Amino acid sequence: MSTDSGQTAPDPSHPPPHHRTHHLWPMLLGGVVVLVALGGGYLAGAGIVSFERAPPPAPDPTVAAAIGQPLSATTEQGSRELAAPAVFGEKLRRDLTAPLVRLTPPSFAPLVRRVVPSVVNIAVTEQDDDADSAKTPKIPPALKGTPFEKQFRERMKQDTDEVVGAGSGFIIDPSGIIVTNNHVVGNAERIVVSLADGTRLDATMVGSDDLTDIAVIRVHPKKPLPAVRWGDSRALQVGDWVLAAGNPFGLGSSVTAGILSARGRDIGAGPFDDFLQLDAPINPGNSGGPSFDMRGDVVALNTAIVSPTGGSVGLGFAIPSEIVAPIVAQLRLKGHIDRGWLGVTLDDPSSDDDPGVDIVSVDRDGPAAHAGLHVGDVVLAVNGTKVDTARSVIRAVAAIAPGSPISLRVSHHGHASDVPVIVGRRPEDRTD
Repeated sequence: MSTDSGQTAPDPSHPPPHHRTHHLWPMLLGGVVVLVALGGGYLAGAGIVSFERAPPPAPDPTVAAAIGQPLSATTEQGSRELAAPAVFGEKLRRDLTAPLVRLTPPSFAPLVRRVVPSVVNIAVTEQDDDADSAKTPKIPPALKGTPFEKQFRERMKQDTDEVVGAGSGFIIDPSGIIVTNNHVVGNAERIVVSLADGTRLDATMVGSDDLTDIAVIRVHPKKPLPAVRWGDSRALQVGDWVLAAGNPFGLGSSVTAGILSARGRDIGAGPFDDFLQLDAPINPGNSGGPSFDMRGDVVALNTAIVSPTGGSVGLGFAIPSEIVAPIVAQLRLKGHIDRGWLGVTLDDPSSDDDPGVDIVSVDRDGPAAHAGLHVGDVVLAVNGTKVDTARSVIRAVAAIAPGSPISLRVSHHGHASDVPVIVGRRPEDRTD
């Protein structure tokens, strides 16, 4: 059951196991977040060594004379046959020196050089003036006993600040506008951005949206920063290469490659779930980082991982640019997102044969009540577009600016009619 205020009750029979990389390091320190490795594939063909059957050795001239064969014929034949092993040896030499891997993907190095300068590391801190100078952060279990343990300690300890989160982001405007996840910076008291050249800058919040987990922050650099541009995630096809960049485990800038595994994934994170599923390795700390197409344009915002076993299962999820870009534009303009709202609770049809979405409750003072909608009515279409799930109605209405009129095709006691509704603004404190 769903309300158009942004809450969708999960199906209790199929609870999707998932972990957002929420406040990555707090979760790391609590042992909750696990590595999710998404293998980048490649095509390889082994070099083949071809062995031909060697010709028989030439008869010894002495033996030829003893058995009555003409010496001249034997010598001529022997010279021909003795030439064969030399040819075979040359072919063997070529085969043994040939590369064992015939086919490999093209190198991503030119693409990496182009886009990585625009990817930033983000450290979220909370001021702790009374902290013991010898205090160090807890080490994630995955790093204990590895060469990275010392490096992690040094990176995470900053004066008297206690690092409580880490993530990634990417620059979309040379003036210092950076996109990341809301769960990386949403509750931060202090945000520190590390640029690709090692420069560290304090950042301020421009705006955030909890329902889509998107945030925009800003730094004030002394000179223009390298920026990336939006790509069209709708042009991506399943199987296309993607390059993911970020700051895994706070170790610094890293890139991984993989393919688009699936589209339109709903992992139960909220009513606006519409994730791209990637198999490029996305680890804790990668949240907020970009995924690029092969042109170097941002096609997704890396956001969540799923690991039901606690190990690497090859599942990562990213918000497509077709959703991120307009949200970012609104956040830059207003600092928040205004979503349309009907004031109804909806339920999916009980079978595929039942068209439309059932209204199971109506807010007394909501837009739907003012338009004359009732419990038991069935929403068939929004602005002429057929709807068959509660989620589709919520998304369609949410995309309408508050105060705008829409037309709902509604069935009331079996009679369908078009009902005009003035969309309201979703209340910030709604929890139903």
